[in-house]
Amino acid sequence: MTKDVLLSISGLHYDVTGMVQEEEQETIEVITPAAYYYKNGKHYVIYDEVVEGMPGVIKNKIKIYEDGKLEIMKSGLSNTHMTFEREKINMTEYETPYGKLMIGIHTRELAVEAEEKKIHVHVNYALDVNGDQIADCNIEMNVKALDH
Repeated sequence: MTKDVLLSISGLHYDVTGMVQEEEQETIEVITPAAYYYKNGKHYVIYDEVVEGMPGVIKNKIKIYEDGKLEIMKSGLSNTHMTFEREKINMTEYETPYGKLMIGIHTRELAVEAEEKKIHVHVNYALDVNGDQIADCNIEMNVKALDH
């Protein structure tokens, strides 16, 4: 795969608290250029995320393991290190400009399909904040080589 890639991440959160109406729930999709490299059997994708209305960026590093593990590290405006592992619950602190949250990630499904010029990752997980489950979530991530 080339160093320059196009990253597409789409996520859908199903509210389990009953506070958000189903028709108000929508898929969030980000498509951005990113840098890619492969090291020690892991795929790395690095990109900057701009937050509307705030100065600065969030630096993102995604580490994809082909045996079914995913790590997302954020630094800058938000700071966290989220780990997704099939059938495991991982706790982490999520620091935002508005304060810190303790989040739990219970990964139900995680599938990685890695090919020569593209990688697809599917994740289904339950998200809890401060011990209360707030959403069921899906993430679809596609990394595609940019041909020069």
